[in-house]
Amino acid sequence: MSVLKVVFAGTPEFARVALEAIAAAGHDIVGVMSQPDRPAGRGMKLQASPVKQCAVANGWPVAQPRSLRLDGKYPDEATAARDTLLAWQPDVMVVAAYGLILPQWVLDLPVHGCLNIHASLLPRWRGAAPIHRAIEAGDTQTGITIMQMDAGLDTGDMLLREAVDIAPGDNTARLHDRLAALGGRMVVEALAQIGQLVRTPQPTEGITYAHKVEKHEALIDWTQPAAAIVRRVLAFDPFPGANSPLGGETVKLWAAHVAPGPAGAAPGTVVSADATGVAVAASDATVVLTELQRPGGKRLPAADFLRGFDLKAGQVFG
Repeated sequence: MSVLKVVFAGTPEFARVALEAIAAAGHDIVGVMSQPDRPAGRGMKLQASPVKQCAVANGWPVAQPRSLRLDGKYPDEATAARDTLLAWQPDVMVVAAYGLILPQWVLDLPVHGCLNIHASLLPRWRGAAPIHRAIEAGDTQTGITIMQMDAGLDTGDMLLREAVDIAPGDNTARLHDRLAALGGRMVVEALAQIGQLVRTPQPTEGITYAHKVEKHEALIDWTQPAAAIVRRVLAFDPFPGANSPLGGETVKLWAAHVAPGPAGAAPGTVVSADATGVAVAASDATVVLTELQRPGGKRLPAADFLRGFDLKAGQVFG
């Protein structure tokens, strides 16, 4: 295997897994790009991204421009980033959930261009939240696509593509971890065959967009079908966490399944509440909530949650 000089651009945990896989394969990480530090936690202190933390721990140089557009809002930062990239002289740039659009000058700079690790079977679920949206939509399969980047939004030619089944009960957290590991393995395979992989244009049919998940989407609408509600609960774990008002509080809902048969009550009505779960009527069937969380509390199995919350049949969510 030839050792490549790699610049890695990424921000969250999904990207960190791939960065470590590339380094473990013996490639030379000449530089890392990540989003600027953001306020996080109760104290809202600036916190480095998982990718930056990994880079600092390994002694790799880091650049954190707010933009890469030379004619954009931060031209000085973009110009400095260009000088940095030129100094790093990468053979290839690997991009995974970076969070910035790469202008053409970045795409053209590395010898072998820019490879993207995308967590869907393109062209389905282009965009920011492919794992969340696949679960929310009820897809039974997703996967990883290694793509040769172009100037469009996830529109580049496909180099490698591998499918993963979405099991019943899979949430975003579990599926994320499986896809992150797969993405790391596949990008190492792609780098081993750099310059020899067949570029396959994406189909023009079947294109969907995975729009960024907004916090307001987490509020459950109990007039929807039970299966759709359960998918949303699973899709929004760990962020932003599905929720519903109950007894003057907003309760987060972390795990659920559908109980067959008619709901037998108005949507949002608690049908039963015991150690097996909190059963709530939806439009067509019953949603059984098995893990819940009160404000300021911990995520708890239904049995533990009910010990501290006097919840009875007939109370109403929403």
